[in-house]
Order: sequence, then structure tokens, then C-alpha cells
Amino acid sequence: MSTSNSHNLTAEEAKKLLNKFNCLDIAPILKPSEKEVIRDALILVTKLADYQILGICADTAEEGILAMKTYSLALGYEPPNNLLTPEGPVYIKLNGKNGLCYLDSYAGHHRGVLVSCQSYHEDGINEMYGHLPLDLFV
Repeated sequence: MSTSNSHNLTAEEAKKLLNKFNCLDIAPILKPSEKEVIRDALILVTKLADYQILGICADTAEEGILAMKTYSLALGYEPPNNLLTPEGPVYIKLNGKNGLCYLDSYAGHHRGVLVSCQSYHEDGINEMYGHLPLDLFV
């Protein structure tokens, strides 16, 4: 599997960039050039894992579903298209391995996307990165 990227990042450099997102803070607003590097880093790291689980916190179902679709397509998954759209903030969980998707109302304050990289082997990548911007791949 190819792991090339336009910024010529190594896996270690990509992990270091992604580790700046501490899973506690709301996703920062990034400049277009910053988004490009983070996209490359995320794609590189996810190619080194067997599959990913996405956790998306958004102000609206529409915003969350758009993030789920754009991240899914960027990571090579087919996003579901039959999700309910409740009013208010939502949480979406998508398992890239089996395609199971869950969407529900969300009362928390976090916003953004968590990407949990899962590997079948102990020496693979088993890390979570986020909260990444909802519009990273838009």
C-alpha cells in the first residue's frame, strides 16, 4: 500500500503533527495550508492502520453527516446515506471495518472529528487523533 504524500512526511512526522490534537479541545480553525498538511498526515497514518473508527461531534446533523461523508471518502470508506437528522447537536460514530454507523443527539460541548486508528497487530498504529476540524476534507 502506498503511503506517499505531497508534503513528503514520514510516519513519525505525521504522528507528531496529529498528536497536537489532544482529544480534549474543540477542533481549531486551520488555515488552508495547515489543513493540507494535516490531511496528508492523517491519510498517511490511516494507511498504516487496518481500519478506523470515526467519532464526530457537530452542531447539526447536516454538518456532522457532511463531515462523516468527506472523511469516509478520504479514508476509502463508503459512507452510509440513510441517517436520521435530529434537531440540535449530534454525535456520529462510524466503524470503518464493518460500516456500522450510529447517530444521536449530543449534549456535550466538543466539536470536531476523532479518528481512532485500529491495527490487528500490537506493533501497528492504535492511536486516536482529534478533535480534527469538521471541514478538513471539504
